[in-house]
Amino acid sequence: MTKPEQPEHPESNASADELRALSAFIDDESTDAERAETAARIARDPASAATVAAYRAQDNALRALFAATTDQEPQVVVVRPRRRYLMAASWLAVGIACGFLMHMLLPVIDRDRPAPTFAQRADIAYAVYAPEQRHAVEVAASQEDHLVTWLSKRLNRTLTIPSLHEYGFELVGGRLLPGEDGPAAQFMYQNASGERLTLYMTSSTGKRREEYAIRMLRDGARRTFYWTTEQAGYALSGQIGEAKLRAITFDTCAALGGDPKKWQ
Repeated sequence: MTKPEQPEHPESNASADELRALSAFIDDESTDAERAETAARIARDPASAATVAAYRAQDNALRALFAATTDQEPQVVVVRPRRRYLMAASWLAVGIACGFLMHMLLPVIDRDRPAPTFAQRADIAYAVYAPEQRHAVEVAASQEDHLVTWLSKRLNRTLTIPSLHEYGFELVGGRLLPGEDGPAAQFMYQNASGERLTLYMTSSTGKRREEYAIRMLRDGARRTFYWTTEQAGYALSGQIGEAKLRAITFDTCAALGGDPKKWQ
């Protein structure tokens, strides 16, 4: 086991002694009394625990390197001063703490900014109609032209149904729904595994609407990504993997005239 190298800049004797004690602890070179004292310090001091973890990781890497060697050529290994591992472990701890705090804070931010009504309606509509087998839609995909003409007239704007074929989803059909400010449309897609997605579109009433970047509403395994463009709201709901649903959402947004790049 390589001993800690002398630091490039002077450090206190206590710091150097601590590093030597930790190294001896890992190498089983300390007395029973010293080992007990060091173990107690590791248990109460996170920095010491991080240093021990870094030392062990270094040793494991060295053992793995030599274990993987099949020839007889000598190996040259450069071992950096162990005090650098302490600094790296400290930064790692800071990064983990920041990530944990962000993870804890994000749900709070979501609660402070609840999803708009149209997104909540879209999410509920998915939960109601996606499980249906015989009456999932009012107009089947075999009558797609009629479906588009009918819903465009009811929503008072020209609708287009984006294709999700490249993701393995085919159009099942659609239906008319009550929306936040008037009629809304729901288009349903299904893949070969029977998984379903729904695309919800609101009517364009001419009222000024806050522009929502692509955001997500979560309810158990169900995810609804929603956004607005030109005063109309859109929402894509499903229970597939979140990353895949997000990718489909961005492509769907672009296909419907949105600009998802500014929200990435």
